Amino acid sequence: MNEQSQTFREKLLEGRFLFGSFMKIAHTMPTEVLGSLNYDFVVIDEEHAPINRESTDRILLACKAHGMGGLVRVQNGDASTILSVIDCGADGVLVPHVDSAAKAREIVSAARYRSGSRGYSATTRAGNFGSRTIEAHLDQQDASIAVIAMIEDPHALDQLDEILAVKGLDAVFIGRGDLTVAYGETKAGSAPVKAASRKIAGAARAAGKTICVMTGGAADAGELAELGATAFIVSSDQTFLRNAAASALSAVRETVTR
Repeated sequence: MNEQSQTFREKLLEGRFLFGSFMKIAHTMPTEVLGSLNYDFVVIDEEHAPINRESTDRILLACKAHGMGGLVRVQNGDASTILSVIDCGADGVLVPHVDSAAKAREIVSAARYRSGSRGYSATTRAGNFGSRTIEAHLDQQDASIAVIAMIEDPHALDQLDEILAVKGLDAVFIGRGDLTVAYGETKAGSAPVKAASRKIAGAARAAGKTICVMTGGAADAGELAELGATAFIVSSDQTFLRNAAASALSAVRETVTR
């Protein structure tokens, strides 16, 4: 299949190396910039950023303008929250704190029509505004929505095999930030978080699930790739802006105040 015709979910399931960013600014332009740089996807962060449904809708339109995958980290995994973002045209959801097989089944069900309980409407961006038949809409959406569970609670590690056995769960995200805090640590790369990351990655590989991660830089990304990660969130729009602004200010200030 031609790469350009593949959905984000197909690329994810194939284990292609994919590179993206969290989007925390409630505007389309940061996403447009990353699209112009050929990022593979973005994750619109409804959990930790002041982004509402209307902002999400507009940012997803920017994703489609650049042929870039548009995921949403939802605030929670309830059916109405998942429905709202996939009706807006999201290519998938990143769901926080999936800590049981029951929770995994719930989020998969919310994202699927035929094998789940997704509420039906085809007069949405997801349904190409009513241009498809019911059958075609169900086929297209069930095949293209990626469901990614964030594993970020220590007690979830005791249920990894059950979580990963849930049919229709496409990938897991290793939530090292929350794991760090949950283990009472304050620095990235602590021993318990590394051990948890290895356990999650090993279980995901054994279950044939794609592994997604947030990187702390190139060296960290290399280590995570060795664990089997293939989908990498490399930063956020806020961090890109802050780092570039700090670097430019420092360079100019140093030059003119010598």
